[in-house]
Amino acid sequence: MKKLSKMFMALTVVGALLAGCGSNSAAPTQPQQQSGTATPAPESNSGNAGTEQTSNEPITAVGSTAMQPLIEQAAKDFMAKNQGLQIQVQGGGSGTGLSQVASGAATIGNSDIFAEEKKDIPAAELVDHKIAVVGMAAVVNPEINIDNLTKQQLIDIFSGKVTNWKEVGGPDQKVTLVNRPKSSGTRATFSKFALDGTEEAEGITEDSSGTVRKIISETPGAIGYLALSYINDSVKALKLDGVEANGENIATNKYPVWAYQHMYTKGEPTGSAKAFLEFMLTEEVQKKTVTDLGFLPITDMKVDRGADGSVK
Repeated sequence: MKKLSKMFMALTVVGALLAGCGSNSAAPTQPQQQSGTATPAPESNSGNAGTEQTSNEPITAVGSTAMQPLIEQAAKDFMAKNQGLQIQVQGGGSGTGLSQVASGAATIGNSDIFAEEKKDIPAAELVDHKIAVVGMAAVVNPEINIDNLTKQQLIDIFSGKVTNWKEVGGPDQKVTLVNRPKSSGTRATFSKFALDGTEEAEGITEDSSGTVRKIISETPGAIGYLALSYINDSVKALKLDGVEANGENIATNKYPVWAYQHMYTKGEPTGSAKAFLEFMLTEEVQKKTVTDLGFLPITDMKVDRGADGSVK
């Protein structure tokens, strides 16, 4: 009997131990199930947070100095409507804008030219957002007493064939050329449509449209070219073959020296970048900011021009 009693007690202890082990082994199962059940909630919260973060994600818009006044004003207005959002607008020229957005260094690349026109730019990876049109004109120091040049005269001046204003009916004054760098979309547009692709002679070269305007206004005999958005009373815009660079003539291509204002993104935009680009096409921007700053609303154009320059 004593032996049986001892054996029963031993079995009871072993059973208790096994039950305890079984309880500890099952314990982690519940937290694992809770974690698995809870997983969708963090993902959902993360998604919401990501949406909120994206809507306030900083934007960097780099490139065309011709576009810079427009993008800066639109960015200021957009940030006022979206507290906490930061948009940095920088110049550097269209080539810089295209290379920066293509490399991922900028959110948006501002350009006066199509990406297809720029060598070594992977245009297929970029998405084009046309937001306005700008005309460009030859401008001179106000003391030059002419207001019109034929295309051939313009070509002769910028190629260096004409070196004195008296050769084209102006004063006896040396011609001083003021150019933009080769990375400039303004230069590319002016060269293509005003100079028929003629190589420009060496002259003063400046990165900024504002600096070009300042030099021309202060230098007797100076000539250069500017987007209409940069032209003021300190310089004089010239007609081309008797046609004035104004909105009406540009809209019909009667005045041919104009360019789309492109805002390129690498792939389709999302979040804050998408919202900003949509804002650029609102009536508030198109009918007020765009026109107030000397650009043409994209909807005003009566013609469509491709990257190859063909018009339809």
